[in-house]
Amino acid sequence: MGSSVSADTSAPWRAMAAVPLFATLPEDRLRALWFGSLPRRHRAGEVIRNAGDPAEHLLVLLRGRVSAATTTAGGRAVRFGDWTGPCALDKVAVIDGGGHTATLTAVTHCSVRSLPRTRFEELVDDVPAVRRHVLRLLAEHARHQQERFADAATLPVEARLATWLLTQAAASARARVELPGTQQDLADLLGTTRVTVNRLLARLSHDGLIEVTRRGVAVLAPELLALRATAPGIGSLAQSRGRGKISTT
Repeated sequence: MGSSVSADTSAPWRAMAAVPLFATLPEDRLRALWFGSLPRRHRAGEVIRNAGDPAEHLLVLLRGRVSAATTTAGGRAVRFGDWTGPCALDKVAVIDGGGHTATLTAVTHCSVRSLPRTRFEELVDDVPAVRRHVLRLLAEHARHQQERFADAATLPVEARLATWLLTQAAASARARVELPGTQQDLADLLGTTRVTVNRLLARLSHDGLIEVTRRGVAVLAPELLALRATAPGIGSLAQSRGRGKISTT
């Protein structure tokens, strides 16, 4: 009896419960999702999906980190951010059927479950908690896109960089920020150039607001950095709106 309970507790399908989208599901549903999905493993640097690829499966990232980026018609690279498991990737593409909204690339070794779109649609139709969760995430996604457009049009690059650093530091126990790959990746995320990011990081470091290390950035003076995040006429600090985060749950 004891061994059976122990084995069930460590059953691999329980990993699905760690995905916020599935957190409220009963055990029978979690088991059905697990056995109804296919396992996939991706090496660091491997492209999981390209922008525009048919979104016929919901990709459930159990472990690892994935970046989301795209290239505009003018050839400009735009990086949306990184997603860390456990989470469900690019649900918008699965819901609207318009193809993946970004190219998804494994930043680290990733463990993924691929759930057929029809199974996900059944969940949205049958489980009110999942439906509410999806609607809330779609609303957050729309709001986030509006704020990104507003920032790109109104905020100087230094303010966007300071806002991003403060937002990421707030989620870290030691106020340390891990850069999203290279400085070019950060530039793509902020909608600027690598040279500009390098210059601004050097300026903030010289002013004693941050310390740039090989592993990332340490925020030394958050109050002063917050002043750099506020552009004239913008109003309250941008980090209070939670910008810079991609909704992934």
